[in-house]
Amino acid sequence: MPNKPLTLALLAGLGLALAACATEPSAPATDYAAILADPIRPEADRARDSDRRPAELVAFAGVRAGDRVAELAPGGGYFTRILSGAVGPEGRIYAMTARPSPALQELAAARPNVVVTVAEPGTVPAPEPVDLVWTTLNYHDFKNVKTASGDGAAAINAAAFRALKPGGLYLVVDHDTAPGAGASQTSTLHRVEGALVRREVEAAGFRLDAESNLLRHPADDHTVKVQETGIRGRTDQFVLRFRKPKG
Repeated sequence: MPNKPLTLALLAGLGLALAACATEPSAPATDYAAILADPIRPEADRARDSDRRPAELVAFAGVRAGDRVAELAPGGGYFTRILSGAVGPEGRIYAMTARPSPALQELAAARPNVVVTVAEPGTVPAPEPVDLVWTTLNYHDFKNVKTASGDGAAAINAAAFRALKPGGLYLVVDHDTAPGAGASQTSTLHRVEGALVRREVEAAGFRLDAESNLLRHPADDHTVKVQETGIRGRTDQFVLRFRKPKG
């Protein structure tokens, strides 16, 4: 196992380098090493850091101190804990889920800047305009939910657009498929094609702001269910950052 302080330092350096790139939103320096070392993070979360690359991903998303973030389907709060540290005490994380997990509720009790919000499928019920809508490894599940306006992903995209401030960002990360597979594997392999996601999100009014190869894994041949031993944590994932136009 790599030395933990060294791993944290490397993550911090990589995240800051990414934040400084001309193609990324400018942001003040963030102490990612301290955020990842926060005692509020359980060991099970830390064990996933090398696969999920959270410092680099949060930097790519342009998260700043004081931001309002709507996090969709946060599960047990892996990214909620990190985002809470990144936005700081003046920021706010609206963790939106149909069924809040006990871990998420415990986190909200310990962190005043985390607000657990019960959300109906296809909704983003933010109580104020937000700077960022964030969802990781959930878009394929949204495709499987039916709402009055169609599939849940279309409803989520429209709701995210409404929830964001003009110029706000929408980050979507998910397990990719082979080219042309579209949404045919959302309920079987739990994958969705990145090209399809881009078309759907742009159809909701967003424009693609940037994409990253941060979580690409060329060894993944896209034929295996994402939870299978040997591929879990090493799937080929697209990382797409969209922006709501200001005009």
